[in-house]
Formats: sequence, C-alpha cells, structure tokens
Amino acid sequence: MHIVCVGGGPAGLYFALLVKKRHPVHRVSVIERNRPYDTFGWGVVFSDATMVSMLECDPESAAEIQGAFNHWDDIEVRINGRSQVTTGHGFVGIGRRHLLNILQDRCRALGVNLIFERDVRSEDEFAGADLIVASDGVNSILRQRHADRFEPHVVTRPNRYIWLGTKKPFDVFTFDFRKTPHGWFQAHIYRFDSETSTFIVETTEQTYLAHGLDRMSQEEAIAFCEGLFADILDGSPLLTNARHQRGSAWLNFNHLTCAHWSIPLARGGHMVLMGDAAHTAHFAIGSGTKLAIDDAIELARQYDLHDHDSTRLDAILADYETIRRVDVLRIQNAARNAMEWFENVGSRYADRLPPEQFMYSLLTRSQRISHEDLRLRDATWLEAYERWFAQQAGDGARTMPISPEKADTAPATPPMFTPWHIRSICVPNRIVMSPMAVYSAQDGLPNAFHHTHFAARSLGAAGLVFAEMTAVSPDARITPGCLGLWNESQLAAWKDLVGAVRNAGHARFGIQIGHAGRKGATQLGWDGIDQPLEEGAWELISASALPYLGNSQVPRAMTEQDMARVTADFVHATELAARTGADWLELHCAHGYLLSSFLSPLTNQRDDAYGGSHVNRARFPLAVFRAMRAVWPSGLPMSVRLSCHDWAPGGNTEEDATVFAALFRDAGADMIDCSSGQVVPWQKPVYGRMYQTPFADKIRNEVGIPTIAVGAITEADHANSILAAGRADLCALGRPFLADPFWVLHEAAKIGYRRPGWPRQYDAGRHQYESLIRRAQAVLPKPERPTRNV
Repeated sequence: MHIVCVGGGPAGLYFALLVKKRHPVHRVSVIERNRPYDTFGWGVVFSDATMVSMLECDPESAAEIQGAFNHWDDIEVRINGRSQVTTGHGFVGIGRRHLLNILQDRCRALGVNLIFERDVRSEDEFAGADLIVASDGVNSILRQRHADRFEPHVVTRPNRYIWLGTKKPFDVFTFDFRKTPHGWFQAHIYRFDSETSTFIVETTEQTYLAHGLDRMSQEEAIAFCEGLFADILDGSPLLTNARHQRGSAWLNFNHLTCAHWSIPLARGGHMVLMGDAAHTAHFAIGSGTKLAIDDAIELARQYDLHDHDSTRLDAILADYETIRRVDVLRIQNAARNAMEWFENVGSRYADRLPPEQFMYSLLTRSQRISHEDLRLRDATWLEAYERWFAQQAGDGARTMPISPEKADTAPATPPMFTPWHIRSICVPNRIVMSPMAVYSAQDGLPNAFHHTHFAARSLGAAGLVFAEMTAVSPDARITPGCLGLWNESQLAAWKDLVGAVRNAGHARFGIQIGHAGRKGATQLGWDGIDQPLEEGAWELISASALPYLGNSQVPRAMTEQDMARVTADFVHATELAARTGADWLELHCAHGYLLSSFLSPLTNQRDDAYGGSHVNRARFPLAVFRAMRAVWPSGLPMSVRLSCHDWAPGGNTEEDATVFAALFRDAGADMIDCSSGQVVPWQKPVYGRMYQTPFADKIRNEVGIPTIAVGAITEADHANSILAAGRADLCALGRPFLADPFWVLHEAAKIGYRRPGWPRQYDAGRHQYESLIRRAQAVLPKPERPTRNV
C-alpha cells in the first residue's frame, strides 16, 4: 500500500515505522511542516504500560527512548507555605524533541520517506495514496476539510495556561499553588532530561484578565511568572520555544472528540485520524503522547490481523476505531475530571480544604486513582493521612501536620468508619442507607416487613438508616404501598419501627418525607413502575398541569390554597416524625415529585410568583422547609434531597442546584443529599461509577454546606476516596443495601479493617467470612503498584 502520514508528531512517526517494519513493501511517507529539530513543546510523560507495548512492537526505538528517560517517584504539593511529599507514583519523562528525533532516525533506518518543511493543505496532493493518516494535531487541516463527515466537537475550556521550561532540574513532580489578590495560579513542573524541566503555569480566565496578562507581550508574561514563582525557581529563568507565536503565548485547552475517525475518499483510498487530530486529553494527567502512541500501535496491529490487505482497509479502520474508542474514552474521562479539578481549584478547594486534604484531593482528582491505589503507592503517607482525618472527625481538634514517625501503632481508621457530628447527633460511621421504595405498606402503616428490613441494616452496621420517602397525606403517596405519616395509628407503628432499628444496632434513623405530586397514584413498582393505577386513583397536583408520561393522569396546577393545605400536611408530618424518636428528617425535593416540580423549569411553567427565576421556583419548597424546621427539634438535623441535574435540555444543571442549595442553606438546612434526574422521562443521564459525586463535591465546597453523595457507590474504596478527598461528608447507598444488609461489615472485611462491631451472635460467621476473604485474596495476583498519577 501507499501510506502517507501528514504530521510528524509521535502518532504519525510511530505508526509509519511500525507499518513499514512489519510489511516493508509498503510505501510509507511522513510529511511534516516544520524542520526536523523544531518542536514547540517541552517534556512529555509516559506510562510504564506504554513502554512495555513499545518494547514489544519495536525494541530498537524503545530501548533508545527508555535510555533517555528521567524517572521519578515523588510528588510534591506546595500551598500556603506548606510542602508535602508522597512517593510511589512512578513517572517517566523525555524531551519531546529528543523523542521525535529518535523516531525520525528509526523511520529513516527502516526506509520511511521523511519530508520536512512541507505544508499540506489537501489530500488531493497525494492522489495515489491508499491511506492518508491525518496526524496533524488538534487543529488538523485535513480533518477540517471533511468536518461534515468526521463531525468533530471542540469545547474550549475556560482556564488559561502557558507552556514554559526552565534549566532548573526539579527532582520531584511538583505542583505549586500561589494565591494573588486576583485569584490562584498553579504550576505543573517536571524534569524531562538531566538539566531541563517543563514549567506549565495555569490560571482562570478571570484571574488572567485581572492581572492584565492579555495585554502583555510574551516577554512580559514570562517575567510575571518568574516573579510569581521566584522562590521555587531559585533564580533560574523561564524559557519559551513559542517565539514564533504572535502576541501572548497563553492558551486555552481544546477538548476534542470526533463522531467518526475514518472516511473513504471520493477519489479513492481512505483517510484516518490519529492522535490529537482525533481526540485530546488535558495535560493534567499527561496522557496525550500515550494516546498517540497507543493509536499507532493499534492501527499497525489491525494491519497485521488483516494481512496488510488493501481490499480489507475498511475493516482495518473500523476495528481500529472500535477498539481504540474504549481506551480513549476512559482516558478522556479521567483527563476531564482532572482538568475540571484545576479549573475549580481556586473557587472550590484551595481556600477551603486544609493542606492535608487538599493534597489528597489533588492526588485523586481524576477519580481513577482510589484510596487503595494510594495505599499501594505510599502506605506510610496514606495511613498517616487516615489518622489525621480520623482526628478531625473524632473531636474537631485543630488541623495538625501529618507526622508518620509519630503515628499510633494501632491500625488507622478508614474514612468511612469515622463518626460524623451534626447538631446533637453523632452518626457512628459515614455510610447511609438511602431511601429506597419497597412498596410494602398498607394505608401508610409500617409492618413486620419494614421492621425486618430496616433493623437488618442497623444490625449490619450502617451509620444512618433512612426509611423510604414517606407521604404526608394519602394523596401524597407514589403508590398505595408507600409509607405515610399523617395519623396517630401510623405514629404508633413508626415508634415501634424506630425502636426496632435502635435495638438492632448503633445506626441513627432518619425519615424522609415528601409528596409525590404528578408522579403519584401509580402501580407498585413490580406491577408497572410509574404506570397509573387502573382503579382507586386520587387527584394529582403539581406546579403545572403537565403529566409525567403520555398516559399519566394530568395533574392540577396548584393554587395558593393548595399550597397552604400541603404546607400544613408537611408540618403535621414533621410534628409526628419528632414524636417517633427519629434522629433525622429529610425533605424530598428531587426526582420530579411535588417540590421538585417547582424547582425545575421543565415542570414549572407558571407565570406567577412561583415560576420563572430561581427564587420564584424555590419559593414554595422553601416555605415548606421553613415551616418544618420551625417545629422540628432544634438539636436534630434536617437535610434536603435535590435533583442536581435534570439530564435533559432546558432543565436544571449543577449550576442551578448550587443556587438552590445556597437558598436551603440560608433557610437552615444542615446537609444537601445530592441526587439527580427522574424529573422528566426523556432524561439522558451520563451513568458511571460515583457519577453523582461531582454534584456533592461542587455544592459542599462552593456553597459551604455538608453533602451526602449518592449514586453508583458500590465499594468501600469508592466511599473512602469520596470522603477522604472532601467531596462529600456522608455516602449513601441504595441498591447495594437492598442486595446485602451486611454491606458495611462485608466491605470492612475486604479491606482488612476489623473494628466495626459484628453482632456477637455472629462472631463465628465473621471469622469464617474474614478467613475466606483472606484466602481468596492470597490466590489472586498481587496488585502491581500503579505507575501513573491519572
């Protein structure tokens, strides 16, 4: 085949040498617009896994690259005059120009035709080519010529950064955060050869403009950065290799995805995207070069699998894209998380989190590095951090520096097993059984099933057990099987239920009260979730006269008289809840139920004082909350559950949720329970592990109110990572607790923590369970220490 790679970066060069090596009869060319020794980056970072693949694919070039690597294990975080170091992170770096020169030399040795200083404007310049590889970067001219077919989607991110270098060799990967009168700057610093380090400076657009950096020349901007980071530079100047750019060298990162990576060309042959021409990953996890190399390896592998047959080029390119998309999406998701962490570091973390927790949050910013990953990397540092975290949780003592050499000899307490103090209540650990409908009540009355169901979770060591959403009146139920709290008979049954939960274990007990609104009068979940009752239905009310489903009952838009009646129902239910002996009360303002229907513009189309602005839409829910807070005991906490994202065009997003959280905070809420969705049936949530935790993180650290994280939290490792990083204060689980009442104890056994109290009646079972866990772990391959901080 005749193959032309347009763009002489790592992707184009590495694919060219691999495909030429494996099938020398191919005519392979690489076309590069710059000279051989030009480069406009500094150092690049590799993973050990990528190097293993390169050694397998081409030992000659890999050995030379590996010989030029600088390797380091430590990360230093500098903030507010504190320096903290952790080890075991396994970075390797090389100068970008050196890398390209090695690949160029290897291409020449294999017979690849290298052409420099040629600016390609069209694929028509290579009429006879079977395959044109567009490896010409994020601003690919070839991709843009066929934008209607590749369908690129570029999102320009808000932060500004400048990519510099320095002749000071930093011995550790360093993150340095500096506060100025106008906001925060951060430097990402790492050495890539014996005498040179990359020095990236980043800040928000607002801070960039406030300092007048948009009006500075490159020389002035560099001088500004030298002054800002003078003490760490020790007199070494900052250097640029972007003198060719006019004006400022400050950039915005462009996050790129493409709907398609390859197309057939009208004149014959195909074009395929590779590296930054197909996708980008933010430098916050340093994976751009890794993705480019992995693209090249996979496309060359597909050539091998299809026998380098030009008639099978369609299949080669289709299989390449299918396989690579999976890994690229995984890396891009991690990069997006890390990128957003740095975009919000000033507004969310740097001024709020203590230095110890700030460092933990930074290390786990991508959400691919978990609590137990950190234990594999640096157990001494993590155990000291766990002790610091437990100290803060236990007695609210002032923040103390981590001193591993003075740490207790007793095992450190994992974050999920530390207590949580709120008002007069102490929750014994941070794991909450989330309210989950079980459709098993009659006339709203708790019964024997509810006693067994909730007491079992208390016996299983949950810290806080919530009953399902409890209706404040008969017409507030979702289904006829929902719990209620509107009369004395129910009160008596609830008192018995609270007593059963207390007697079973140490869990605190919470009641979540709400009103179904337009989602009421439906069948039991197993008979047809959200489907209207065929008989025995009651009248529905909502913010506006909009049915939930096409076949749902149309609700009546509430009048102010309705609001007064419903508010009185909530107040009466609150008074009854206080008499049950429950420890906690939560107001349900999520999932499209009555109060949620006022908050979302998708379900609230009113043009009176209860519709339109955030304040108007929250007016009725806030009135209900204030009335409840006035009669709920002052020593007991109240939380509010919010749908923090509607997952539908025109609906609420996390920005709206932040506004509502602040309003409820000011009204006296103690916590926000951060859920999402279920407001409209055409929602399209973006699911994934811990997928709602970013909402809890944003609200906790921007609004300044404690939060409960919920949603796809299924392991102790998830919970410990969330809590230790300060992304939430409690973790709520629904489905895992439905499947396993002893989830907390079982997860403790899996991570080797023995302090949670099993019921003494079950001690024999505990010993066997822990023994089986240890035996199973012993036969599994020992986890390797992670080698990249992503």
